[in-house]
Amino acid sequence: MAKLFKGSEYLITEVSKNDIFTPEDFSDEQKQIGETTEQFVNNEVIPQKEEIEHQNFPLTLDLMKKCGDLGLLMIDAPEEYGGLELDKATSMLAAEKLSMGGSFSVTYSAHTGIGTLPLVYYGTKEQKEKYLGKIISGEWIAAYCLTEPGSGSDALGAAATATLSADGKHYLLNGTKQFITNGGFANLYTIFAKIDKQHFTGFLVERTTEGLSIGAEEKKLGVKGSSTTQVIMEDAKVPVENLLGEIGKGHKIAFNVLNVGRFKLGAATTGAAKKALAQGIKYANERKAFGVTIGTFGAIQEKIADMTAAIFASESMVYRLAGMVDDRLATIPKDTPDYYDAYQKGIEEYSIEMAIAKVFCSEVLADVVDEVLQIHGGYGFTQEYPAEGFYRDERINRIWEGTNEINRLLIPGTILRRAMNGEIPLHKEAMKAFESLMSPSFDELDDSVSFAAEKALVANLKKAFLVIAGSAVQKYMDRIKDEQEILMAAADIAINIFALESALLRAEKILPSLSEARKASVTAAVKTTAFAASEKIGTAARRAAFYVEEGDTLAMLLAGIRRFSKYDATGLLQAKRNLAAAAIESEKYIF
Repeated sequence: MAKLFKGSEYLITEVSKNDIFTPEDFSDEQKQIGETTEQFVNNEVIPQKEEIEHQNFPLTLDLMKKCGDLGLLMIDAPEEYGGLELDKATSMLAAEKLSMGGSFSVTYSAHTGIGTLPLVYYGTKEQKEKYLGKIISGEWIAAYCLTEPGSGSDALGAAATATLSADGKHYLLNGTKQFITNGGFANLYTIFAKIDKQHFTGFLVERTTEGLSIGAEEKKLGVKGSSTTQVIMEDAKVPVENLLGEIGKGHKIAFNVLNVGRFKLGAATTGAAKKALAQGIKYANERKAFGVTIGTFGAIQEKIADMTAAIFASESMVYRLAGMVDDRLATIPKDTPDYYDAYQKGIEEYSIEMAIAKVFCSEVLADVVDEVLQIHGGYGFTQEYPAEGFYRDERINRIWEGTNEINRLLIPGTILRRAMNGEIPLHKEAMKAFESLMSPSFDELDDSVSFAAEKALVANLKKAFLVIAGSAVQKYMDRIKDEQEILMAAADIAINIFALESALLRAEKILPSLSEARKASVTAAVKTTAFAASEKIGTAARRAAFYVEEGDTLAMLLAGIRRFSKYDATGLLQAKRNLAAAAIESEKYIF
C-alpha cells in the first residue's frame, strides 16, 4: 500500500513514485466505466448539443435518467441504499468523461456532487431511505443552495432565516438563494439558513414545499444549456425531520461538500481541456496558410506542446490526489461508529490539495480554450466552430466552487494554520530552508538518474516556498491572514510545486513500460512543465519577497530564490517540437 501523506505534507517531504496513483493504474473495471461514460456522451449527449443548449430541459432530464440506468449517478452513494460506493478515482474518471458533454455535464456534476453528497454524508437513515433512491436513479434531480444575492464567497454571511413554527412541526424558511445550478427543475434542494438568525444550518427541501418558488432562468455567458435560477423562500414550510445534520453545524456540510466539488471540478476541467485541445489540433491540420497547414508552423506547434504538457500535469495532479484520498479512506472500517464523520475528516485532510486542483486545472482549461480559439483565428470567434463555445463555457469554472482568489487564500492560510496548530512541522523545515539559503550547495546531478534535474528543481522549489512562508510569518505572525497579496503569491508557489511534482512522479513511474517514442513524449512534457513551473514560481517568490523584506535581508532572499528556481532547460525547443509532432499526428491529447 502507498504511504499515507497528510494534507500539504508534500511541501516538506520527498514523495516516491511508488506512493502515487496515476491513470495508468486504472483497473479493468475503472477503464470500463470510463469507456461506458465516454460512449454515452458521444452517442447520447453530443448529437443533441443544440437542443440542450437551447434549454430543452425535458431532454436533459431524460438524459439524466439514462445516466441513472448506467449507474453513473450512484458512484458515490452507499451500497446500503442502492449505490455503488466506488472509489474517488472512479468518481473523478466519470466526471472527466462527462465534462466533454458541455452544458449537460454541469447538470450532472451539480447533481452527483454538491446535490447528492450532503444527503450521503449528513443525512439520517430515514432521510436517505426517503430520498437517495430517487436521486441516484435520476427520478429526482438534486440542487445545492448556498449562495445568496448578497453573499457568495462569504457563505456564512447568508441572510436566509429559519424559524420554528408555533406547533414545533416545521421550520419556516425565508430568503433568496442565487445562481442555483439545476434550480429550474430540481426536486430536492439542500438549503442553508440561519435558525433564529444565528445558527447556520442545512435543510432538505422538496420542490413542492409550500412557500418555495423558483425564479426565472438566468441569461448567462456560457453553459447556457444548464439551469441557473434563484430559489425563493417565503415562509417555506419545511418539516423538522428535514433538518440536515446538526443545528448550527451547516458550515461543516457546506465546506466539506465544497471540497469534493472543487476536486471534481479539477477532473471535469481536465476532460474539457482534452476535448478542446483535440479540436484545436484538428483545425491546425486542416487550415492552410501560405500553401501549408498551420500545424507545420513553429508558433502553432509551441502552443500545442504547451497545452499538452499542461493537461498532462492537470491529469497527473487529479489522479494523484484521488489516490491520496482513496488510500486515506481505505483505512476507515465500514463498521466504524459515526463512519461518515471519520470519512469527512479524511476528505477534509486534503482540502488544500482539492483547492489546488480546482485552481490549477481550471486555469489550464482557460489557457487551452484561449489558445484553441487563437489557432482558429477569425473562425474561432464565430459559432460555426466549437472554439467559441469552449471559450464561453470555460469562464464560469474560475468562479464557482469558490472563486480562484478565495481558493488561493485558503491554500496558504490553511497550511499556516495547520503549522501553527502543530499538525505539520513547517517551522522546523523552514529553518532548514533558511540554513540552505545561506550555505550554497555544491551537489552535482547524477545523470544516470531519470529526471535528476527536475527532481532537484522540485526539492529546491519547496525550499523557496518555505523561506517565503517563513519570512512572511516571522514578520506578520498571526496577522498574515490579512496580507492577501502575500498569501496569493505563496499560493502560486504551492500550486505549481504540486503540479510539477505530480507530473514528474507519474512520468518516473510509467517510463520503464513505455515505447521509445512515448518515453520521448513524456520526457518532453515533464521538461516543458518544469520550465513553466520554475518561471511561474520564481516570479511569485520574487513578488512575495519584495512584499515581505527589504535591505540586506531582501537581497539574500532574492539570491536564494534565483538559486532555488534555477533550471537548466537545455533542449526545451526540440522537446516541444517532438511533443507537438506526436500530438499533431494523433489529433488528440496523447497521454
